[in-house]
Amino acid sequence: MTAASNQPVLLRRDEGRVAFLTLNRPHAMNALSGDLIDALQAELDRLAKDKDIRCVVIEAQGDRAFSTGHDLREVASTHDYAIHHDLMTRCSAMMLSIGRLPQPVIAKVKAVATAAGCQLVAACDLAVASSTATFATSGIINGLFCGTPSVAVGRTVGPKRALDMLLTGQFVDAATALRDGLISRVVPPADLDRETKALADHIAAQPPQQISSGKAMFRKHMEMTVEQAYAYATDFMAGALQREDPQAGIDAFVNKKPKPEWKGK
Repeated sequence: MTAASNQPVLLRRDEGRVAFLTLNRPHAMNALSGDLIDALQAELDRLAKDKDIRCVVIEAQGDRAFSTGHDLREVASTHDYAIHHDLMTRCSAMMLSIGRLPQPVIAKVKAVATAAGCQLVAACDLAVASSTATFATSGIINGLFCGTPSVAVGRTVGPKRALDMLLTGQFVDAATALRDGLISRVVPPADLDRETKALADHIAAQPPQQISSGKAMFRKHMEMTVEQAYAYATDFMAGALQREDPQAGIDAFVNKKPKPEWKGK
């Protein structure tokens, strides 16, 4: 499906080992239409099987918005529960796919991210934002509590900060989003492209098996008790130390050898 001017709603370009997925609905503030959600899901499914890509960046076309969430014109076109439930189910599945993807996913946020757009930022593993970017779960302003965005945002910033955003719909600036853990880095607007690419390239240069298994391990243990998490992480670390990449890397460090070149997955 296509956006305005017969353009695809999602673009992909690969730069070395980094894949860039670009939300391409700038005329609609990159709102997450059903077509865009499906396009993201399809691309994430492809990336899950791509052995050459080691990091993914989700960005947006245009200067006005990263994403303003669900396309409210599309949502308002029907009052059918089944249609609304299907849309939210597909969106939730897409968000979960980001966490399950073997590659780390970075949100590159140039401008406003609200409602499900803020959810998309929270669902990504990392987020680099321009210092001029703003964030909100603003559904309540339109009479709708941001239920599904509350899942990712609540698990990222904690319950009290999340409820402050959810119950007021008020915007927070990039500095506040960084303080609260919604994003991981803030950079000047002119440096956003360069800094995000540098971060993605740096991650892509690390041992890919350790990155993918480490991401999965982290996501899993965050749902456990502390005791369960330590037991799980202990098994992970002991097993990881038996693998070739860590052994080569530690040997290089201990014996002052050149850093090894990491093999593929």
